Amino acid sequence: MALIGRRRELAAVAQLLDRAVTGTGGHLVVTGPTGAGRTALVDAAATLARTRGLPVFRVSGTGLDAGLLIWDQLLRDLGAGELPSDARLGDLDRIARAAADGGPRLLLVDNIGRAGTPAVEFLTLLASRLGSGATALLATAEEPLGLTPELRLPGLTEPELADLTDGLPTGPLPDGTLHAVWLASAGRPGAAIRLAGELAGLDITADAVIHLALTTPSRAEFLDLDAGLIRLLEVAAARPLPAPVRARVLTRLARELLGDPSAGARRRELVEEAVALARSTGDPGIVAEVLDGRLHALWDPAAARERLATATEIVEQARRAGDATVERRGLFWRFTAWAELGDLVAAEAALTAYARAADLAGDAEAAVMVLARQAMLATIRGRFEEAVALAGDVAEQGRRAGLVDTDRLVASLYGRLALMRGEAEPQVETLHGLARRLPGHFFEATAARTLAECGRDTEALLELERVLPAVLAGSGPRWVGALADLAIVAARGGEPTSAQALYDALLPYGGRLVVWGGANTITGPVDDYLGRLATRLGRPDQALQHLDSAVELEQRIGALPWLAYTLAARAGALSVRGAEGDRGRAGDDLGRARSLAQRLGMGGLLGTLAPPADEWRLSRDGDGWRLDAGAETVRLRDGRGMGYLRALLAAPGQEIAALDLVAGGAGLRVPEGAPILDDVGRAAYRSRLRALDEQLDVADRAGDVERAAAAQVERTALLAELRRASGLGGRPRAQAGETERARVNATRALWAAVERVESAAPLAGAHLRASLHTGRVLRYQPAPGGPTRWRV
Repeated sequence: MALIGRRRELAAVAQLLDRAVTGTGGHLVVTGPTGAGRTALVDAAATLARTRGLPVFRVSGTGLDAGLLIWDQLLRDLGAGELPSDARLGDLDRIARAAADGGPRLLLVDNIGRAGTPAVEFLTLLASRLGSGATALLATAEEPLGLTPELRLPGLTEPELADLTDGLPTGPLPDGTLHAVWLASAGRPGAAIRLAGELAGLDITADAVIHLALTTPSRAEFLDLDAGLIRLLEVAAARPLPAPVRARVLTRLARELLGDPSAGARRRELVEEAVALARSTGDPGIVAEVLDGRLHALWDPAAARERLATATEIVEQARRAGDATVERRGLFWRFTAWAELGDLVAAEAALTAYARAADLAGDAEAAVMVLARQAMLATIRGRFEEAVALAGDVAEQGRRAGLVDTDRLVASLYGRLALMRGEAEPQVETLHGLARRLPGHFFEATAARTLAECGRDTEALLELERVLPAVLAGSGPRWVGALADLAIVAARGGEPTSAQALYDALLPYGGRLVVWGGANTITGPVDDYLGRLATRLGRPDQALQHLDSAVELEQRIGALPWLAYTLAARAGALSVRGAEGDRGRAGDDLGRARSLAQRLGMGGLLGTLAPPADEWRLSRDGDGWRLDAGAETVRLRDGRGMGYLRALLAAPGQEIAALDLVAGGAGLRVPEGAPILDDVGRAAYRSRLRALDEQLDVADRAGDVERAAAAQVERTALLAELRRASGLGGRPRAQAGETERARVNATRALWAAVERVESAAPLAGAHLRASLHTGRVLRYQPAPGGPTRWRV
């Protein structure tokens, strides 16, 4: 049979069936997006199997609640038993073996991914047992299952698509229309057939192209690019068009180009022309649609007030035009703008209005967006369990509605929860993967913050150095959020120049919240980040002004997790300032922050506020150091000795050469100092001493007192020089070289640091004095009374 453009896949299916005929079982997984032709391939496989005399058993996972029921039905058909509701691994393995045994036969499972994780896990188990019989298994899914061998269905080429549409009842498509269908469908045969059917009633090629350009849904996730749709819109924009149509085409093209960071100037030009054309028409529907597209395409973070005013106009114009869809978009923009401006009460009122409008219209995608924002708001308020439940609803309803961004939407919700709970480290690799796939959208900044929050400061600071120039020069829906994420890293030990650059970039947004894109993620008051940066820059009074503003906003909107973070940051700023009463205020803030973190289960913050009882910590704190040693917590000024102490604590029991310590790492080796007196000099001294002894004997015999006294003075001086140049056992003594100077300097600086610790934290100081050993090599050998481990 003919299946256009699927020669490779049909050959693989035929090979699988031929093995089954000869008694060898196996499997093949075919993946591809909706409309790629998976079901058509399954139909062709069934036909091929029957021509070989193989019985065919077929189920579909399309029903979203199918779960293991699809396997239960298939296994009943095979006579292999049934899956018990409380199936254990042993039960599943026995049933999988029973299903694999026997044959030859073909098992077809279409859309296995739609049946859920348990169904996929049983498929994996079944595939691993197929070698025991002659059963062939062909399964299809939208996304790869990691179960090799797998084939991904590509889009058809334009000539292949022409062959496909030639056989349709509508007849072959004109050349221009065929190209438009190919771009709009990405070559997917199912999508192309559907589009060709839609176009059957359009007589003019230009109408068909414009229709597809304006109605084809994007296949790209947020910030990704649908290259086919962009090309189709460019083809449409190149045609002579009436003002209303051109305005809509240009607006959509600008919106689709959002994922290209280099297209900022072009997006602005397209939008400006579109808005002028729309207003010239006087059509409220066109004006509302173009204004909505403008907000999507430009995402100017400085224009929150303007965005609020534009959203209000979108709602008014859409109501005049009777366009409920665009009216809902305007309501959503109002929610986003109010959130940016820090008024969550008004934002929630706008979200409620949007939700009611979506419910009346039966808009499933809008309902998912509402759930996602409600999950985010629950996270902000510290209702973490509610947020988890809502995120689960987003996952289920988003997939049911076919929302392209569902997985990333859910991942961002769980990601922020994980960050607050101190469980975010596994996200680092995912974020780096997104950075590779979506360059220019600053996922590296979020990765840097995650590294810092997980205590991997060195890696985080390196990431800060790499990405900061690009972020400072950037813009877009993730820009303010990226600045905030980097601010966390810079405040933990970044260079003052980096902290100052971030402070200057964030300062215009003081008093607002850090809102990402469409407010799926909000990460606290901008003033919190400004306060941390000001503390790092040694400006505690300025820092406290920002942090006080952040605390006031957080208390007003009930954002308890943010409040805990900001209270801890304010305690640090108070410690830096050190004015009268600041110590007590800092203690109060830390106590309240710790209480909130404990009650909310914020493991990440608790890890910095209350180290485990058996762990002591020495960490950077602005320009100084913070020591947490059981009940003693002190801040210490910086100095060389503190750096030496940190290096020794990081390697308990290990000897570190003084040269290495003062050089900041292993590898520095300096030759030992030369002897004070070399062998030639020593021989000359001894020869002179023998001569002087002879002169003394002669002078004594001659009674020459003056000559004897002069010889004795010289002899005494030479003996003193020889003693200075000799060590134990008469061995030559070396000059004081780099090694000796390193020993002296390291020892002096280290004990000076320990004395500072003793004056502020006597118990910790006593432990350090008993545990540190100095000399040409230095070592921290923990003495009793200290921690089980140090975190430095």
